[in-house]
Order: sequence, then C-alpha cells, then structure tokens
Amino acid sequence: MSDSLPANDSTHLHAIEALYNGHHGWLYGMLKRKLGNAMDAADLAQDTFTRILASQVTSIEQPRAYLSCVAKGILVNWYQRKALERAYLDALMLLPAQEAPAPEQRLMVLETLHDIDAMLDTLPPLVKRAFLLSQIGGHKYEDIAGQLQVSLITVKRYMKQAFVQCLLLVE
Repeated sequence: MSDSLPANDSTHLHAIEALYNGHHGWLYGMLKRKLGNAMDAADLAQDTFTRILASQVTSIEQPRAYLSCVAKGILVNWYQRKALERAYLDALMLLPAQEAPAPEQRLMVLETLHDIDAMLDTLPPLVKRAFLLSQIGGHKYEDIAGQLQVSLITVKRYMKQAFVQCLLLVE
C-alpha cells in the first residue's frame, strides 16, 4: 500500500500550498486592518485556507480576488456570530444575578445558538422569515401568511420545512 496521494489530491495540495505561501501574509494583513485585531485576523485567515483546502480547487486565475471572496464570506459569518453572542450576553445582563447561567451553561447555549443560526442560514429566505416570525415573534400562522403575502398552507409548508431542519440539527 502506498502512502502517496492520488494525482488530483497531490495537485490540489500543491496548489493550496503555493496559494498559502504566496498570499497568506497579504490576506492576514487585509483581515488585520479590517478587524483591528491580530488574533482574530490570524484565525480568519486560517479558516479561509481551511475552506479552500476543503473545496478541491486546483487552479485559481486571480488568487487575491479569490481569497478576498472566500474571506469575506467567512468574515460575514464571523460578524453574525459576534452579533449573536452580543445579543445573548446583553440579554443575560438583564437577568438578576441569581438567575444567570453558569459559564459552562453560557458556552453551551452560545454553541447551540450558533448551530441554530447556521441551520437557519440554510433555509430559503421566506422559510426562515416565517419560522422566526412564529418562533421568536410569536405570530400566528394566519398573521405570517398576511405579512409574507402567501397562503396559509404555504406558511404551514414553510414551518414544516424549518422544523425538519431543526430535527436534523438535533440528531
């Protein structure tokens, strides 16, 4: 049994290695300027290359444009995650001290919120909106149908789709 990689895997790794060696410093610098934080910039640069490594891309015409595009997507997710964390921590500040969860529970809740947020991002926009109007806003399906300008049966279909995604997340 050989330890060598198949030709396409080897080509991919060489392409990513060249991309990393040639452009990591530039990407890190760009992210550091945007974030004003060296540690977060290093993490996001690493996440960018990890995502590209998983993509199986072997040829990139414009490396910096490609890196910028991938990094911007990761940066958007990072900002959403930070906003979600801030909202949760702000909500905790409103609780009396004796009702505040322990640090371990806070971390578990944050991880669950991130998982739910990622799951919601996989839903089509109207399905996501219907789900949030129902579950966060407490709206009845009839009200949601009016707001979204769809039929009641469509709202029920949207909710079923969202709940199926939730169940898949739990599993």
